Amino acid sequence: MTHILPQELKSLLEKEEVCLLDVREPDEHEAYNIGGMLIPLSDIILSHQKIPFNKPVVVYCRKGIRSQIAIQKLEEKFGFTNLINLSGGMEAWKKHL
Repeated sequence: MTHILPQELKSLLEKEEVCLLDVREPDEHEAYNIGGMLIPLSDIILSHQKIPFNKPVVVYCRKGIRSQIAIQKLEEKFGFTNLINLSGGMEAWKKHL
Protein backbone atom coordinates (compact mmCIF):
# COMPACT_ATOMS: atom_id res chain seq x y z
CA MET A 1 0.00 0.00 0.00
CA THR A 2 1.30 3.43 -0.95
CA HIS A 3 1.17 6.26 1.59
CA ILE A 4 1.49 10.02 1.24
CA LEU A 5 2.18 12.67 3.89
CA PRO A 6 -0.06 15.76 4.10
CA GLN A 7 2.76 18.05 2.92
CA GLU A 8 3.40 15.80 -0.09
CA LEU A 9 -0.29 15.73 -0.96
CA LYS A 10 -0.51 19.52 -0.82
CA SER A 11 2.36 19.77 -3.33
CA LEU A 12 0.88 17.04 -5.51
CA LEU A 13 -2.50 18.80 -5.64
CA GLU A 14 -0.81 21.96 -6.90
CA LYS A 15 0.83 20.28 -9.90
CA GLU A 16 -1.04 17.12 -10.81
CA GLU A 17 -4.58 15.92 -11.29
CA VAL A 18 -5.35 13.73 -8.31
CA CYS A 19 -8.71 12.43 -7.15
CA LEU A 20 -9.58 12.61 -3.48
CA LEU A 21 -11.80 10.04 -1.78
CA ASP A 22 -13.15 10.58 1.74
CA VAL A 23 -14.26 7.32 3.39
CA ARG A 24 -15.60 8.96 6.56
CA GLU A 25 -19.28 9.35 7.41
CA PRO A 26 -21.31 12.24 5.90
CA ASP A 27 -21.38 14.26 9.14
CA GLU A 28 -17.58 14.07 9.40
CA HIS A 29 -17.22 15.13 5.76
CA GLU A 30 -19.57 18.08 6.25
CA ALA A 31 -17.68 19.25 9.34
CA TYR A 32 -14.30 19.38 7.55
CA ASN A 33 -12.92 18.00 4.29
CA ILE A 34 -10.26 18.70 1.67
CA GLY A 35 -12.52 18.04 -1.28
CA GLY A 36 -13.17 15.08 -3.47
CA MET A 37 -15.91 12.52 -3.40
CA LEU A 38 -17.47 11.00 -0.31
CA ILE A 39 -17.99 7.24 -0.16
CA PRO A 40 -18.23 6.03 3.45
CA LEU A 41 -16.27 2.88 4.23
CA SER A 42 -19.54 1.01 4.78
CA ASP A 43 -20.52 1.73 1.14
CA ILE A 44 -17.12 1.26 -0.50
CA ILE A 45 -17.79 -2.17 -2.04
CA LEU A 46 -21.19 -1.22 -3.48
CA SER A 47 -19.92 2.12 -4.82
CA HIS A 48 -16.49 1.05 -6.12
CA GLN A 49 -17.48 1.81 -9.74
CA LYS A 50 -17.46 5.55 -8.92
CA ILE A 51 -13.71 5.42 -8.23
CA PRO A 52 -11.46 6.02 -11.27
CA PHE A 53 -8.88 3.40 -12.28
CA ASN A 54 -6.90 5.70 -14.60
CA LYS A 55 -5.46 8.34 -12.24
CA PRO A 56 -4.10 8.53 -8.70
CA VAL A 57 -6.74 8.47 -5.96
CA VAL A 58 -5.77 9.64 -2.48
CA VAL A 59 -8.02 8.02 0.11
CA TYR A 60 -8.50 9.74 3.45
CA CYS A 61 -10.38 9.50 6.74
CA ARG A 62 -9.90 10.95 10.23
CA LYS A 63 -6.70 9.13 11.26
CA GLY A 64 -5.75 6.99 8.24
CA ILE A 65 -7.14 3.70 9.53
CA ARG A 66 -10.46 3.49 7.67
CA SER A 67 -8.72 4.64 4.50
CA GLN A 68 -6.24 1.76 4.83
CA ILE A 69 -9.12 -0.69 5.25
CA ALA A 70 -10.90 0.78 2.21
CA ILE A 71 -7.77 0.53 0.07
CA GLN A 72 -7.14 -3.04 1.14
CA LYS A 73 -10.72 -4.05 0.24
CA LEU A 74 -10.61 -2.28 -3.13
CA GLU A 75 -7.22 -3.71 -4.07
CA GLU A 76 -8.12 -7.26 -3.08
CA LYS A 77 -11.65 -7.37 -4.46
CA PHE A 78 -11.39 -5.21 -7.59
CA GLY A 79 -7.68 -4.99 -8.44
CA PHE A 80 -7.19 -1.26 -7.89
CA THR A 81 -3.51 -0.26 -8.19
CA ASN A 82 -3.82 3.53 -8.12
CA LEU A 83 -4.90 4.12 -4.50
CA ILE A 84 -2.80 6.13 -2.04
CA ASN A 85 -3.42 6.42 1.70
CA LEU A 86 -3.17 9.84 3.35
CA SER A 87 -0.97 9.06 6.37
CA GLY A 88 -2.55 10.34 9.56
CA GLY A 89 -5.73 11.38 7.76
CA MET A 90 -7.50 14.66 8.47
CA GLU A 91 -5.91 14.95 11.90
CA ALA A 92 -2.43 15.05 10.34
CA TRP A 93 -3.63 17.40 7.57
CA LYS A 94 -4.95 19.91 10.11
CA LYS A 95 -1.86 19.60 12.30
CA HIS A 96 0.74 20.05 9.56
CA LEU A 97 -1.01 22.45 7.17
